[in-house]
Amino acid sequence: QVQLVESGGGLVQPGGSLRLSCAASGSIFSINEMGWYRQAPVKEREWVATIASDGSTLYADSVQGRFTISRDNAKNTLYLQMNSLKTEDTAVYFCNADLMVVAGTALRREADVWGQGTQVTVSS
Repeated sequence: QVQLVESGGGLVQPGGSLRLSCAASGSIFSINEMGWYRQAPVKEREWVATIASDGSTLYADSVQGRFTISRDNAKNTLYLQMNSLKTEDTAVYFCNADLMVVAGTALRREADVWGQGTQVTVSS
């Protein structure tokens, strides 16, 4: 059973910073792509950023230059450093991962694993 657990959310003033973490646990063999998504009230979930296993990154235009995605492969942990936060960044932030897990004597791909989310509120 693979689990993703986000942490680091909270209340911050506009212009402030937060660092989110997402720890993966379970019978993990390797982690391929990982990403952050967010969902604001009465809006659909939207993609924020992605990091591949080789460290290459992609960002949504709305966060480019303000957010930095990174990962620590030794700790199976994903991060999102959020700077210059705006009120429109308020949302529940979710991490997502594409993993290879150990299943008995074989490996199995778990392509779409989600965490439970962490609330980020940007308000004065």
